[in-house]
Amino acid sequence: MNTAPLRLAGFAAVLALAFGGAAVAGDAFGPGDSGRGEAPAHDNGQENHVTTAHGADSADGGHADAGHGGGAETHPVRGLAVAENGLRVVVENPELRRGRSERLRFRIVRDGSGRTVRDFDVEHEKRMHLIVARRDLTGFQHLHPRQARDGAWTTDVEIGDPGSYRLFADFSHAGEPYTLASDLRVDGRADLRDLPAPAGSATSDLGYEVRLDAGRVQPGEAAELSFTILRDGRPVHVEPYLGAGGHLVALRDGDLAFLHVHPTGHGDGDDARGGGHDDGVGFEATFPTEGRYRLFLQFQHEGRVHTVAFTQEVS
Repeated sequence: MNTAPLRLAGFAAVLALAFGGAAVAGDAFGPGDSGRGEAPAHDNGQENHVTTAHGADSADGGHADAGHGGGAETHPVRGLAVAENGLRVVVENPELRRGRSERLRFRIVRDGSGRTVRDFDVEHEKRMHLIVARRDLTGFQHLHPRQARDGAWTTDVEIGDPGSYRLFADFSHAGEPYTLASDLRVDGRADLRDLPAPAGSATSDLGYEVRLDAGRVQPGEAAELSFTILRDGRPVHVEPYLGAGGHLVALRDGDLAFLHVHPTGHGDGDDARGGGHDDGVGFEATFPTEGRYRLFLQFQHEGRVHTVAFTQEVS
């Protein structure tokens, strides 16, 4: 009996099984995956995502989404990337001289083509919010640049302390919120400082006392942040600012992740005081991880905007 055809048939069957297994493995890793157990990079159009066991919100837009395995949840954390969903922030002059008024100019461009994006949605009464924060969180500025005819955004900025700073371009485009970030450098030898210890009150440059009532703040759980504002020991009825009773920016110590904070007032009449708290401003925030965060509160009174900062411990 000639056994050669049988051997060939068996060899063909083995090859079919091998190729079939490879196809299954390829589907499991997905296109472009290295197959080394590394998670593929995600570009979902709004945020970078950090997966933990708790829920969280992102900065000025977006909420926690369901995770993709083991019941974990995926938490939007913004402000960590220079580019997201095909958009990129390009700073034309990242080197600044300290103590001098400098013209800061930047663009939002499309990856690949480099074309300047010109159309932006109005969010919190502005089409672009620019946050500049020192890496050690001791410096903070909230600016509203103007858009030139060529689509670039410009504003004057003056920074007195040398060091490394983070620029956050916070905006909405085509109904999607973005917080794109890049680095700035201010000439001179930097004297970095430790983050101040948590405290229940802070005082503005013009003597306004602000008290924070937050209770225990835990990662992944919505926290109510209530600020009471006083001058000469008497409560102050704040004026609407950026469509609410106040504006709050929360940055995580270490990587300066930009968190989502919801004002709980409506920004007009008595509601401008926020959250149903008399003579105060209320916000809701979800902190994604344990650690320290720096809270920068801005409020308006008698036509002037005032800023105070708090350190919030999350555990």
